[in-house]
Amino acid sequence: MSSRKQRERQMLESIYSMIALVFILVTWIELCDAATVVDVYRLIQYDISGAQFGSRFSTLNHHAGSLHLPPGVDLSRTVVIIPVRELNITLVKEFIAQRKPLGGLLFLLPQMLNFENRDPTSESKYQIHEKKLTNNVLVELERLLIYANIPYPVYFAFEDDDIDAVLADVKRNDASGQPATATSGSYKLVVSAPEPKRIASPAITNIQGWLPGLKADGDPNQLPTIAIVASYDTFGTAPALSVGSDSNGSGIVALLEIARLFSLLYSNPKTRGRYNLLFGLTSSGPYNYNGTHKWLRSFDQRLRESIDYAICLNSIGSWDNKLWIHVSKPPENAFIKQIFEGFSTVAEELGIEVSLKHKKINISNPRLGSTSSFQS
Repeated sequence: MSSRKQRERQMLESIYSMIALVFILVTWIELCDAATVVDVYRLIQYDISGAQFGSRFSTLNHHAGSLHLPPGVDLSRTVVIIPVRELNITLVKEFIAQRKPLGGLLFLLPQMLNFENRDPTSESKYQIHEKKLTNNVLVELERLLIYANIPYPVYFAFEDDDIDAVLADVKRNDASGQPATATSGSYKLVVSAPEPKRIASPAITNIQGWLPGLKADGDPNQLPTIAIVASYDTFGTAPALSVGSDSNGSGIVALLEIARLFSLLYSNPKTRGRYNLLFGLTSSGPYNYNGTHKWLRSFDQRLRESIDYAICLNSIGSWDNKLWIHVSKPPENAFIKQIFEGFSTVAEELGIEVSLKHKKINISNPRLGSTSSFQS
């Protein structure tokens, strides 16, 4: 009899334990049902000549807000969500210039810019036009963010149904004047990430190739050299999203194709030119061209003095059939005129417009790599 009661007691204890476990699971599922996971991409951080740029902060744990908040509201514990489609660049400039206290910024990018889902072959003319307009806004936003020191986390995410629904709710609450609190049914944005560590000695790796020209018989002089250079580092507001063909994939592809074509020509003495050709893929372009500087210092003096001119290929894959030749010498210079006319003649045959842009280079500028923009 006692053994029977013992078995019944064990069975009841097992049932109670199971009920408790089910209750815990149901509670956990209900709590997590309100959570949405979104991939976010952090704003770049970097130093140049001891000055800090970008954002040093990565951890987020604040309520979500929108641009519909009433003026004068305390935003020190609010992450402001801003769709790029609705971007007010003047307002963002005020946030940064006046160093207004913010919990953080989250910029929402349209899905048409998502390289994982995009199919350029199926884009309509309207989509291409809309993408151009969006890119113009992003260029202005990028220049603003990467040249500032921002004292709070800044993230980017792509729009989707979940985050659009969240933003719609946040806008309704903000428009009604309800402040976001733990009890008001508001949304909280949480990013748990360790603070990034500085890379003490970043590696700088340069790659070069050489095609020797053909000397005339009995010519004792050293042949002149043409250097063709491209920086292979990507650089953008969010490093994880810097995958575009123009930063600086287009320059690299062009350099490799030029090297391939001339290697075929130079393999035959009959088609080998009277110039040596030097090809260089350099690192750290956005960081004051540190890789290029290191590469030039490694040259033998005779080689450096033999360089007749250098062609730097950067951001040449624009949507419009237009190329810009950036020169530091005045356009009236005879040598510049000769090069420009040569490029223009060939470009005209290909239906491409070539324009000249004169800009003096201040080598002592501590932000040479960023101020010498190749944007037209």
